[in-house]
Amino acid sequence: MPAPRPGLRERKKQRTRDALLRAALELFLTQGYEHTTVDEIAEAVDVSQRTFFRYFAGKEDAAFFVPRLAESHYVQALRERPPDEAPLEALRKAVMESWDTIGEVIEQVVPVELHLRAQKMIEATPALLAAHLRRQEELEEEIAGIIAGREGLNVETDPRPRLLVALFGAVIRVTQRTWSVGEECSIEAMRELTAAYLDQVGPALTGDWRTA
Repeated sequence: MPAPRPGLRERKKQRTRDALLRAALELFLTQGYEHTTVDEIAEAVDVSQRTFFRYFAGKEDAAFFVPRLAESHYVQALRERPPDEAPLEALRKAVMESWDTIGEVIEQVVPVELHLRAQKMIEATPALLAAHLRRQEELEEEIAGIIAGREGLNVETDPRPRLLVALFGAVIRVTQRTWSVGEECSIEAMRELTAAYLDQVGPALTGDWRTA
């Protein structure tokens, strides 16, 4: 059954949150994350600073709101993969499936194009990049736990889930970094790059590079 539609009060709160989020991202992109204040974000939506803090803990929370949605979308896709899939196959299919549908999720909050430009901004902003990398470590630990659970393993005594997720996460990280400095800014470009880089995992690990 589809989820019940939010009530009028809840929809109004979502509109305010989304307006603040969009204003924050647009200001970050036009004048820089470090030079943007919470007061400026609130003023852009004609609300008080207090209202801003009802929805976000601070600027960083606003910058990462949509990326966190994308992460949750991927984690849910992984949890729903068939139990008979091998771990790496489940990780790959979950990430490719989430790329196929993430646009719809993002568009419910902000324009996809705005989110993608903000992603490039995160990669280019040292303070945000550091926070992003810290979060990636936390996310990898969560995913390793999911993989261990799927395989009936104890993640604390069997190193394989963490090793696999660390490898997979490194591929995604390289993909993100490459995409962020490229000229193409689209979900399709990121999806294609992700698939191409994942295709290189096997050859990179087992191939003889000198004779390739």
